[in-house]
This record gives sequence, C-alpha cells and structure tokens, in this order.
Amino acid sequence: MTYDNTLKYLVEQYPEDFIRYLLASEATDIQILKTELNQEPIRADSVTFLQTANQILHLEFQTLPASTPPLPLRMLDYWVRLYRQYNCDIEQVVIFLKPTTSEAVFVDQFTARNTTHRYRVIRIWEQDPEPLLLSPGLLPLAILARTDSPQRLLQQVAVQVSMIEEEATKQSISVCTQLLAGLVFEPELIRQFLRREDMRESAIYQEILEEGLQEGRQRGIEQGIEQGIEQGIEQGIEQGIEQGRQSELRLVMRLLNRRLGSINSQLQSQLQELSLTQLEDLGEVLLDFVSEADLMNWLNSIEN
Repeated sequence: MTYDNTLKYLVEQYPEDFIRYLLASEATDIQILKTELNQEPIRADSVTFLQTANQILHLEFQTLPASTPPLPLRMLDYWVRLYRQYNCDIEQVVIFLKPTTSEAVFVDQFTARNTTHRYRVIRIWEQDPEPLLLSPGLLPLAILARTDSPQRLLQQVAVQVSMIEEEATKQSISVCTQLLAGLVFEPELIRQFLRREDMRESAIYQEILEEGLQEGRQRGIEQGIEQGIEQGIEQGIEQGIEQGRQSELRLVMRLLNRRLGSINSQLQSQLQELSLTQLEDLGEVLLDFVSEADLMNWLNSIEN
C-alpha cells in the first residue's frame, strides 16, 4: 500500500514528467482518468490513466512479479475495458520496481490460442538514471535505477531534491524518495542523505497512515452488510476496527523494521497488544527512535 500510494501520487501530481519519459512527447492537454473501470469494476493496486492527444497512457507499478490473476491477463483485461470505454490508442507500461531474477518480469504479452496482447515492460533497475534525474516527479524512481554505486546515486538524488525551490514540492518529493528507497537501501543510509523530519510533516505520509485504517473499516462494514442489516453492521464495524488496527500494526512494524532493524520477539508481542489509538500514537513518534531502547521506553510509558 505504501508504494502504491506513493507512485499514484507521483503520477497524478507530475503527469508531464511521466509522459515525457515514457512517450518521449510534450503534452499540455492532460486529463487524469478514473482508475475504476466499468463492467464489474476492477481497480489495480497502483494504476493511473493519462489521456492526452487522444491516447491513454496506462501505468502499472509492481513491487512483486506474482499477482492474482496473472499480470498478463490483467493487462489484457484493462486494455479491453479501456478501449471499450474510450475507443482510442492505449499505451500500456508495466514498471517493475524491485530487482528480481524471476522470469515473470520478462513477460510482456498475454497469449492464448486465438489471442495475443502485448505491452511494454520496464525493469527500473536496468534503466539509466540520468533521464530520471532531470524531472522532480521522477526523482524517487531514479533511486531504483541502474548504478555501480548505489550510495553515490542516493547522494545524487538527494542533491537534486535539495535543489527544488518550492518547499512543499521539495518535502513531498523527499518523502516519496525515502519511501521508495526503502526497497533497496537500509534506513540508516537513507537518513544520511534525506531529512527524516519531512516524513512526519508531509501530507502524503499522513494519507498512507489513514488509508490503512479506512480500508480496514470499509472491508468490515461491507462484510457486515452481507451478514445482516442490524447485526451485520455492528459486526462489520467491530471487524473493521480490528482490521484497521491490524493494518496500522503492519504499517508500524514495517516502519520500525526500517528504522531499527529486526525487532526482538518480546517487543513484537507487546506491539501486538496495542490498541488502534496507541498504534497511531506510535506511528507519529517512531521517526524519532534511534534504537530499540527508545521503543522499549515508549512501551513502558504506555504501561505506566
């Protein structure tokens, strides 16, 4: 969810950068289209449609090569729905983010007995970082590009981020860069070059925290409605709150693992017992932690 929201934000905020990079064209009449398609609506993990010059650029970002249903079938399904709805040229690009040797990242078509459908595949770790360093909206992706010296590339990106004049833009790009950098860099190295204070202050970071809670609540309510009106809604709300707590717990655990490394089993057990409110409070303060001792002290203060 973290990477999905980050990339969706980048594409929607900086569509010109992505169009210039992927289509090699300058566009001014850009319209962001909805990502939910008709005919039994589906929504991809992270997908944005940009309509320009009677052409749709459909981007799909993947951290893992495996998916259900398989990605090639999904790309065909998206194309059919888009073409039926907009009847125009469609350029589909799948961007794999995390280095892997899986054969799935080399598949660029769906094939059945009477059907073949092709799309572009970009393995970002094979791409030249220079074009990505030229545009603010692409800087977070540059951190994942090809390099013989990852630390030097991280430093280059950090320098480019620091040169962004508009403070709110600089802060948002810094946060997106830090989140995507977590795919390939240790938290300690990221903190050497990028300001961690940007995290807590940024709107996109708060949005990521909130979305986990909302998704859990929504799933619980939907399940409750199916089980019965009065009893179902009550159970749905309760399940939604618990699912929201579990979603918040998973997010907090990921953030703690990035900041502090692997958490010992005793502390993990204590974290499992925290309420939703306590987890939200922890999500706000954990960026200040530098060791497990800080986490232990915070947990002791909750108990007291």
